Amino acid sequence: MRSLDDIREEYEFLDGDERYRLLIELGRELDEMPDALKTDATKVRGCSASVWVYPTARDDGTLHFLADSNAAITKGIVSLVISTVQDKPAATVADTDIAAALEPFDLKNQLSSNRTQGVPNMIALIRETAARYAQGS
Repeated sequence: MRSLDDIREEYEFLDGDERYRLLIELGRELDEMPDALKTDATKVRGCSASVWVYPTARDDGTLHFLADSNAAITKGIVSLVISTVQDKPAATVADTDIAAALEPFDLKNQLSSNRTQGVPNMIALIRETAARYAQGS
């Protein structure tokens, strides 16, 4: 997965349609999420498309997220969100201001509200899950 800085650097040089293509490309780069993990428990509420996020705790205390969506651009947004916290320690993920990290992408003005309405719920799910893992370690 690309770093958020690398994505932002590329994103800044693109116009609207190219930014959509980049988001779609980012979605394709996500690790495959098995259908068995796409359950009600992993589904993000409030998204216009179906979105699933599943964290896996690694032996070194980092979290690796699997995610998927049934909509290409939404899947790219999911990938962007995940890239802010992928493979970081649970406590770091819980403390990360993901919304602030995504501000340079100006998603609310770049995309329709339907595409971004579930982002706060996705962020909340990731941070709450990470906080639970951090407390358990």
